[in-house]
Amino acid sequence: MERKFPKNVRQVGNVSDTPKIYVEDYVDTYLNQLKAGAKEGPVGALLLGEQAVVESQECVFITGAVRIEEVTEERGEIRVSGEAREGAVRECGTYFPGREIVGWALAAPGRPLVLAGSMAQIHEQLKLGKNSIFILKDPEEDEDVYFAYKYHELMQMGGFFIFYEKNPDMQNYMINTRRQIGVSPGEVVEDRAAKNFRSAVREKMEAQEQRSNSHLVYLTSILLVVVVLAIGISAMNNYDKMNSVQSSIETLSKSVQGDGGDGTAGEEALQPSGDASADAGIQEPASDGADALPAGTAEGAEPVVEEGDGGEEYYTVQRGDTLDSISLKLYGSTQETEAICKMNGLSDGNLIFIGQKLLLP
Repeated sequence: MERKFPKNVRQVGNVSDTPKIYVEDYVDTYLNQLKAGAKEGPVGALLLGEQAVVESQECVFITGAVRIEEVTEERGEIRVSGEAREGAVRECGTYFPGREIVGWALAAPGRPLVLAGSMAQIHEQLKLGKNSIFILKDPEEDEDVYFAYKYHELMQMGGFFIFYEKNPDMQNYMINTRRQIGVSPGEVVEDRAAKNFRSAVREKMEAQEQRSNSHLVYLTSILLVVVVLAIGISAMNNYDKMNSVQSSIETLSKSVQGDGGDGTAGEEALQPSGDASADAGIQEPASDGADALPAGTAEGAEPVVEEGDGGEEYYTVQRGDTLDSISLKLYGSTQETEAICKMNGLSDGNLIFIGQKLLLP
C-alpha cells in the first residue's frame, strides 16, 4: 500500500530539512526508556521502518527499534562488536518481518551531543544507505540530535515528527523485552495511539462546546440589552405619571398636616375608611344587601374621578371604600384591584384612608 503522510503528528524542532523524519510514538517511547537506562554505560538500538517519497518529498518512517545488546566505550570511542550487530539484526527479522533497517540510535552518558568518528564508522559498518538516520541521545540532559546520511556523511537535522498509529509489532517487542530495559513485569504497555486519538477527539468536542456556550452567552447578552432598552423606554413614558404621583403625595401630606379649623377635619382625614375598624386602622368591606355600596356613596351615584394636569385620572377615597369596591365601581369587576395597588405603590391594600387620591390604571 502506498505510504501517505500520517494524520496525527506532533512536530519537534525545525522540519524544513530533507528527508522528513517520522518516528512512531511507541518507538519514541522505547528509545526514551533505553536512554533512561543508560546512566552507567552506552546503549544502542537498530531502527526499522521504510523510506518513501510522499507527495514529491523524501521521507523516512521509523516504526520499530531493537536493542543492540553490547555497546561499549573504550578511550572515548564507541564500539559495537560484529556479534552484537548480527544478534540485533536477527531480532529485527523475528519481531519486525518485512521491515528494513533505516538507521540506529545511541544513548551515551557523559558525552556531548556531537558526532564522533567512531559513530560514523559504526554507521558505515551497518551498511546503511542514503537518508538513513542516526539518533544521538543524552541520558543526563534529556536532549537528542538527529542526523541523516547524505552526500556520504552524517548531517545534523533540524527536527522531526512524532506520529501516532497502531503498532502491534512494537508493542509486542516492548512487552517481551521489558526486563532488559528495567521495566517491571507488572507494567502494561498502553495503546498510546488510541489514547492520544481519544484525547484529540475529547479536546475537539470541548472546543465545540465552548464555541456553543459562547454563542449562547452572546445571544443572551443581546436579549438582556433589548430588555433593558424596553424598560428604559417604558420608564421614560411613565415619567410624567411618576411626577404626578409625587405631586399628589406631597399635596396630600400637606392636607393631612393642616389645621382643619376647629381641628376635627384633620382627625377625620387620618381615620381609616370603614366604620367597624376605625380604631384598628384596617378597612372593612361593605356589607351585603342594601348596604353593598360603600358608606357615603349614594346608590347609582357616579364615582368621584378627577383628571390631573397631565391627563392622568385620580379617584378620591371615600368612607367605606376598599380597593375591591373601588375597582368594582370604576371598572365593573375586581380584576383591576392589583393594578390599582401597583400604580400607587401599595403593599397592603387595606391601608387606604379617606381623602386619599389613587392614581388609576
